[in-house]
Amino acid sequence: MSAAKAAAAIGTAARPVYLVKGSDPSLVAQAAHALIDRLVGTGDPSLVVEEFGGPGVDQLDVGALIDACTTPPFLVERRVVVLRDAGHVVASEAKRLVEYLKDPLATTSLILVGGGGTVPATLSKAAGAVGEVVDTTVGVGRARTQWLADHLKGGPVRLDAPAASLLSDHLGEDMGRLEGLLDTLASAYGPGATISVDELEPFLGAAGTLAPWDLTDSIDEGRTAKALAVLHRMLAAGESHPLVVMSILHRHYRQMLRLDGSGANSAEEAAQLLGLRSVFPAKKALAQSRRLGAPRIGRAIQLLAAADLDLRGLTDLSGETVLEVLVARLSRLAGPGR
Repeated sequence: MSAAKAAAAIGTAARPVYLVKGSDPSLVAQAAHALIDRLVGTGDPSLVVEEFGGPGVDQLDVGALIDACTTPPFLVERRVVVLRDAGHVVASEAKRLVEYLKDPLATTSLILVGGGGTVPATLSKAAGAVGEVVDTTVGVGRARTQWLADHLKGGPVRLDAPAASLLSDHLGEDMGRLEGLLDTLASAYGPGATISVDELEPFLGAAGTLAPWDLTDSIDEGRTAKALAVLHRMLAAGESHPLVVMSILHRHYRQMLRLDGSGANSAEEAAQLLGLRSVFPAKKALAQSRRLGAPRIGRAIQLLAAADLDLRGLTDLSGETVLEVLVARLSRLAGPGR
């Protein structure tokens, strides 16, 4: 669904507080914008909305914010008070806002927009208890697939299966571009139109960035062609410096090296040894460490060390070429039957 429909899905009755959060600032901004539009309705935004925080604001005046929340509306039915970059709120300020939320003014909706850090847990908990939490996080794997399917289903146009697959691969991690792209397609082909690959391609523009595990997973699976394609995307669309890519690969194999011979027998033990909060990446590292074994892990470390020296000037080859050779060799090292 579009950001507007996502906001509408929160419910028709206005709540005293909303917390809009997520890992992608553009998705957070889109959801907040759609929510504000829904709450304002046909009212005059200049009379309804009052904003605090955001870029260029060095210090939050929490007293003024609470005054705005407790001021009855004038010439309108409801006031919407928006706090941008709510992660800048410190503990003492959060405590005052939590106190306000214990008895909020019925004619005010306070919107806390994520950004600027982590929103204090007490404030986040209070917002969830008396209002709504809008989580724009896309997720990974099946969660990402479902997120995209939901947004395409509620979008202004329809994409056939090949077009939807192409769009998913093209956007990568840049899902913040989805809403604008769908709106552009609707303007070009009309609301409700069914879009094919040929109709989609002219509007795609530059490919989106990819997550680091897209590269390491391809290498671990021994899929050289895919690994090289991901590498090119990271260097081009993601504008990742070769040394950044090298750091990703070095960390990946360093984890395997630490697990090799460590005696870790479970994902939980591996996570503890590696200092990871999530057991999922630890489980993958443990499985790949066992699959490669000490000799091939050692060889991978040698390849990484040589490539690192080449990137730092030991060779006249470009950084892209050095990484292409490295990724191909690491992928072949992990390939079946080797």
